[in-house]
Amino acid sequence: MSDATRSPLPKPPGAQVRAVRLGPRSVAALVLVSAVGVAGIAWPLFAGPGSQVSAHAQDAPWLFAGLLVLLVGVVAATISESGLGPKAVAMLGVLAATGAALRPLGAGTAGIEPMFFLMVLSGRVLGPGFGFVLGSVTMFASALLTGGVGPWMPFQMLSMGWFTMGAGLLPGPDRLRGRGELVMLAGYGFLAAFGYGTVMNLEGWPFMGALASNVAFDPQDTVPANLARFVAYCLTTSLGWDLGRAVVTVVLTLTLGATLLKALRRATRRAAFETPVTFEPR
Repeated sequence: MSDATRSPLPKPPGAQVRAVRLGPRSVAALVLVSAVGVAGIAWPLFAGPGSQVSAHAQDAPWLFAGLLVLLVGVVAATISESGLGPKAVAMLGVLAATGAALRPLGAGTAGIEPMFFLMVLSGRVLGPGFGFVLGSVTMFASALLTGGVGPWMPFQMLSMGWFTMGAGLLPGPDRLRGRGELVMLAGYGFLAAFGYGTVMNLEGWPFMGALASNVAFDPQDTVPANLARFVAYCLTTSLGWDLGRAVVTVVLTLTLGATLLKALRRATRRAAFETPVTFEPR
């Protein structure tokens, strides 16, 4: 007869928990997805005149399906390789559902999206592996909740996965605490909010040619000229929205961040994701 007992490993208070570890297969799948995503998003900046880039319009549905399959593969590889336990799955479900519910609160209102604040803090506490899975799953659930399913959804999932994973890669998870940590997270959230908006602008910008605008993508123009058009497009169409998202993320991080960080860290300590199960004689 033997009993299953837990032998807690000593960890500094507030140390970052790796609820999902990125192993070799997960990293390889993540790199593959990211490479395909970058190619699918940034192709206008590498295609010169006469490169037949307009053919991408016919390829978009296939790219959508392929990216979605690859994203599911990343999540599956991460879960299978890390041995994701039921407590980690439960936390993933709770945070993803909360993020999906927060996103529609500011829909159509100057970029007020409190979901980004939750993603930053969750990625910080639970690490980059959990962060990427959480960001992707949250955006997928949000798309289903709001009816926002379309060719843009895989790019949203990938961008949010990058956004949340980046918070888990920030330096000093075991040393930087208090106001300094909040300022760092607020600064990251501010920049990442603009980065997310820029990525999504670049995903949809090539298909705005029908507007016959001087900021639309022109497949017959040079790459520097199109880059200038894209910058003008971002400034004239989404700067206000991205600024609103960034400011909301900063304000919520500085005002509510300390409380939420404590709650997340307390929950992860009690969950004991990294505590091994050993068997000892009774």
